[in-house]
Amino acid sequence: MAQRSFWKGYLKLSLVTCPVAMTPATTESGKVRFHTINRKTGHRLRSQYVDAQTGAPVEDDAQIMGYPRGEDGYVMLDDDELDAVALDSTHTIDIETFVPADSIGWVWYDAPHFLVPDDEIGEEAYRVIQAALVATDTVGISRLVMYRRERAVLLEARGKGIVLWTLHFGGEVRDAADYFAEGGAETRHDPEMKLLKELIDRQKAPWTPKMVTDPVQERLLDIIESRKKTRQRARKPRAASPAPGRVVNIMDALKASLEAESGRRR
Repeated sequence: MAQRSFWKGYLKLSLVTCPVAMTPATTESGKVRFHTINRKTGHRLRSQYVDAQTGAPVEDDAQIMGYPRGEDGYVMLDDDELDAVALDSTHTIDIETFVPADSIGWVWYDAPHFLVPDDEIGEEAYRVIQAALVATDTVGISRLVMYRRERAVLLEARGKGIVLWTLHFGGEVRDAADYFAEGGAETRHDPEMKLLKELIDRQKAPWTPKMVTDPVQERLLDIIESRKKTRQRARKPRAASPAPGRVVNIMDALKASLEAESGRRR
């Protein structure tokens, strides 16, 4: 069942405008989540903001956003002031720039969202914009207020729809050159590479979402289900003793890997 949209507004390209709705493309609703419980009473605990100096609880209507102006104070802004800064980007995705689809590095991509037409009348305009992105092999760049901040966003055609990606801010992206050695990948033809290619070929398989299942969560669910039935404390499994570390020859390791893989397949 499709998730209900969390944002509605307008997609605009020059004079072409259509109402759209947006939903995050990923979800964490399937994660196992725990509450913090008072061990003695079995009641849930709740968190509460307290004044850092007095220790007194602070009610919701007394809380306000503040930006530090030094060690002795804050510049305080209320919700109306924060909302006023956003202007049109709160409700409209106005595409003003297009760039080649393959020109933005993967590290800039943040979170994906499905962007869909919100009524039958605007669907034709939506389809025209989506088809134009495909025909020109470009992606659109715009700005949009999301999660209380104005974000740079990217719109790309995917399948029969449009995916909106939030983009990382410039100051959030580190330069890969500071971490990876210069020169890039080398073409190698030594014996190790031949064995490694053979090992990769044997382990190659089509992509499936089952490759990214969460075994820890599955074990947690098993424990929870077992506790529902027995109401006994689950024993903590004993950790296996780690094997002593040792330096191995890469050729020997690759040969052993191939032999193990062959035995597993048999």
